[in-house]
Amino acid sequence: MKATVIIDNQVPVNAKRPFRAEHGQALLLETKGRLILFDAGQSELVIHNLSLLGVRPADLDAIVISHGHYDHTGGLSAILTHARKRLPVYIHPQAFVPRFSESETRRFIGIPFSQELLVQLGADFQLVTEPLALDDDLWLSGPIPRESGFEQTPSSFIRIAEQGCACHDSVIDDMSLYVKTAAGLVVISGCAHAGIINTIMHGLSVTDSLRLYGIIGGTHLGPAPLAQQEETLRQLADFSPTFIAANHCTGFAMLSRLANQFGEKFTPAFVGTQLEF
Repeated sequence: MKATVIIDNQVPVNAKRPFRAEHGQALLLETKGRLILFDAGQSELVIHNLSLLGVRPADLDAIVISHGHYDHTGGLSAILTHARKRLPVYIHPQAFVPRFSESETRRFIGIPFSQELLVQLGADFQLVTEPLALDDDLWLSGPIPRESGFEQTPSSFIRIAEQGCACHDSVIDDMSLYVKTAAGLVVISGCAHAGIINTIMHGLSVTDSLRLYGIIGGTHLGPAPLAQQEETLRQLADFSPTFIAANHCTGFAMLSRLANQFGEKFTPAFVGTQLEF
């Protein structure tokens, strides 16, 4: 399997193509002749970066959405419009709840399109509420159990319940992809709002894997409390992965700490980064 970072917050200084960056996440998975887009970034920029790799939206076989935030779903309408065909879109049913970030002001951070509009554009939504095998060695996590105790979602995350009241949003729709390889489990995360340790533990269970081989994607350690950062780094060291390719919501400071801790095992997964496993 090959994974290519299509959208991230940064483009590497030695990029060989004129990629562009934005705050968001999208990865392209190539497996057994299939092309799967994991998240869609914040805008139509996803199409620009895909085109530099010779990939058209019509070439995609499926889309997987990690959770219902704008920086992972904003490119959906452009992808579907250009694909001009029905595309399976795997998503949790709670991804479309109205959600906001609230600090000094309340800011909308949910999916910027209605479910109905995306269906009209070609989305064939496949609602996922439990682990789902997409292939012999590829699983979609379904909702991830929150068991670690020290991992938490930001208190500023707000969702609007059906009754119209605002309450804390624990991002229960957060999902990741799991790849079972001969060397162990590879976790592919969007933001890991469930906590990267929770995400890993669930993946080991779902795939019946004995060890963690690698991690690709966002970890949401950047805005996490210091205690959560420290305990996560400690437990990641215990897992002793062969590689960590982190990006997006991991944040510069935590990317630096991961690089210091894991050395050559660490890769900043900026736009255009490719990994094969």
